[in-house]
Amino acid sequence: MPINLSKGQKVDLTKGNPGLKNIMVGLGWDVNAFDSGTDFDLDAAAFMTDAGGRCPSEKEFIFYGNLEHPSGAVKHLGDNLTGAGEGDDEQIHIDLARVPANIDKISFTVTIYDADTRRQNFGQVSNAFIRIVDEAKGQELIRYDLGEDYSIETAVVVGELYRHGGEWKFNAIGSGFQGGLAALCAHYGIDAG
Repeated sequence: MPINLSKGQKVDLTKGNPGLKNIMVGLGWDVNAFDSGTDFDLDAAAFMTDAGGRCPSEKEFIFYGNLEHPSGAVKHLGDNLTGAGEGDDEQIHIDLARVPANIDKISFTVTIYDADTRRQNFGQVSNAFIRIVDEAKGQELIRYDLGEDYSIETAVVVGELYRHGGEWKFNAIGSGFQGGLAALCAHYGIDAG
């Protein structure tokens, strides 16, 4: 049975699951019932950061335009343009054994593509979640439902995997940003220009 987390809660991932190597991070959401006139295109991304909280290079920013890290440690399975259907809308695979030693943290984010032009924000999105699945067992280990209402934000840091004492842990973040993907890139030291 998965552990359901609350905002700010941290949990051991590898300590309680010895031998855990390959995980799938699934992110999902629903768009509220009203019609804004255009589709919502939400995009999941992963920022692989060093001890200072910055991406060493643009290669550590994994998203629809850069689907895989050169190490093979982080692989995005592609962009879902509508978010329609049940379950995960986008998935990111992580091979914990291949994460480079200089990477301390992998942050998972969701942004609304072209949010300003389309006049969209996370107040129009519901049932957003992140979940971590042990790929070898097909078992959901952790789930975090973002129950909060983000009325004006166009980007959310959903959660992060981080190293602690030789083990991997997960932190449910749930913190919103205005300014979409550009704001997140600036936060993690990536030039979005």
